[in-house]
Amino acid sequence: MQKADFQYPLPEEKIATHPLQERDQSKLLVFGDGIEDRQFNELPSILPQGSQLIFNNTRVVKARLHFIKTEGAKPIEVFCLTPHEQSVEESMASRGSVYFECLVGNLKRWKDHPLHLDLSESLRLTAQKGERIGDMFVIAFSWNSEDTFSSVLELAGKIPLPPYMNREADEDDVDRYQTVYAANNGSVAAPTAGLHFTPKVLEELGHMGHQRVEVTLHVGAGTFKPLSDGKVDDHDMHAEEIIIDRNWLEQYLHHEGPKFAVGTTSLRTLESCHWMGTQLLNSGRLQDLDQFDAYKLPSQTTTREAFTALLKHMEAEHSTAMALKTKLMIRPGYQMKSVSGIITNFHQPGSTLLLLVSAGIGEDWRKVYDHALTHDYRFLSYGDSSLLYFK
Repeated sequence: MQKADFQYPLPEEKIATHPLQERDQSKLLVFGDGIEDRQFNELPSILPQGSQLIFNNTRVVKARLHFIKTEGAKPIEVFCLTPHEQSVEESMASRGSVYFECLVGNLKRWKDHPLHLDLSESLRLTAQKGERIGDMFVIAFSWNSEDTFSSVLELAGKIPLPPYMNREADEDDVDRYQTVYAANNGSVAAPTAGLHFTPKVLEELGHMGHQRVEVTLHVGAGTFKPLSDGKVDDHDMHAEEIIIDRNWLEQYLHHEGPKFAVGTTSLRTLESCHWMGTQLLNSGRLQDLDQFDAYKLPSQTTTREAFTALLKHMEAEHSTAMALKTKLMIRPGYQMKSVSGIITNFHQPGSTLLLLVSAGIGEDWRKVYDHALTHDYRFLSYGDSSLLYFK
């Protein structure tokens, strides 16, 4: 498989650079036996009776920091991507200092001196550049208060809109580039399939007997990284942190009806946990998941067996939740284990997210995307939605 196999023409005017006035007024393409055009607010009545929806409740943090070296000059941008040798939860709760792996914009302007950002008369954030790791730097942040790093980012940072929007975040984005159920700070990109949900739609799901489950995967900037040119398998997936929690494992196991992932990140969480549980059964070790581990492990293990193994391990460890990292690549040839389908937006050409869609519905992804392009669907993060039943 080559990157060229997952390209399609995406005119610039099809890319949604701003959200609709109402979240749930987006269009919904339903793909199962055929293709149907609906509205997103109809979702509760479209889903099979007694469905379980799995949401990613991560919250986008204001991860872009602009340090002004001299008045009138372009800022040095420090984009916080992932904690250095800490979990996301630990780093967000840090007080006084923390280490983060960051991308740096206008790097030539930053020598070895510390950068300062005055947030109030009494609060100053300082950044000191450390070792280089690939295209990132380890940045030592420090601040002179008892505020958590999460609170400091809220004061100092900007919402990290996707690069293809080619604009600065405005006040509307602070609210709209965030799901209404966002809870756990740590993502640098929104789980955008969830942006269509409103309190009214969530309430209607409950009234119609559908169940809602929340998992956590902290989305990294790798979600926007295009596939490397050439062979698909040569692409290097970025690691993202997931939280394995006894509560959602039990909810998943106790539900007998159809299950749907809300977004690619929810699906990657479920599928990663399937393989982590399989690995635990196979080797007795619970560990991070590399991008091709799933293709080497025994395929006959069911998700019920894998999740039950995770629960038993956590009970033995007297743990209610644990953080692990996944680099799982879902691409054609992969068999979905955990859900019947996915609710997701329309993704960029040549992206790992399009690979995932192709793994789920096969070559029909072209039929679905051609229909969306010719029927006025809006694409990418602020675009319209689809409900795709897996084959």
